[in-house]
Amino acid sequence: MTDRGVAVHEQLVELLKDNEARYRVMEHEPMGKCEAVSLLRGTALGQGAKALVCKIKGNGVKQHVLAILAADQQADLTLLAQHVGGLKASLASPAEVDALTGCVFGAIPPFSFHPNLKLVADPLIFERFDEIAFNAGLLEKSIVMDTADYLRIARPELVAFRRS
Repeated sequence: MTDRGVAVHEQLVELLKDNEARYRVMEHEPMGKCEAVSLLRGTALGQGAKALVCKIKGNGVKQHVLAILAADQQADLTLLAQHVGGLKASLASPAEVDALTGCVFGAIPPFSFHPNLKLVADPLIFERFDEIAFNAGLLEKSIVMDTADYLRIARPELVAFRRS
């Protein structure tokens, strides 16, 4: 457990409490893989809010994006890049992920706490489930929360960027 992951977890729980969100924290074995952690949580794979830190480049654009989509879907990074006005997108390096989120891969919650990390989310997850689930800054802690509360608090830009 890293101090930074703990700080992100505590910041997230405080944000949810302050905004009177309907949520619950779950402790489980450390797990960052979507399929395995959904089994530990007892949630559907599609409820998992997968968080991808991406770099968008081209057309004069240099932007980091925290892209959220249902864990049972694949991202189309070209669609994501086009939405932001860039030409191509790639996953950020572990060092960039750490600097922008304070979390390791697999523990990133679907909230951006960094001013240089734009939050976008594919709307499918919110259309299918009343609750979403995600690792909450730590591989051993998850949050399951009300979808409407997530949208109200996080305010992601809704962008369809999943592969068809």
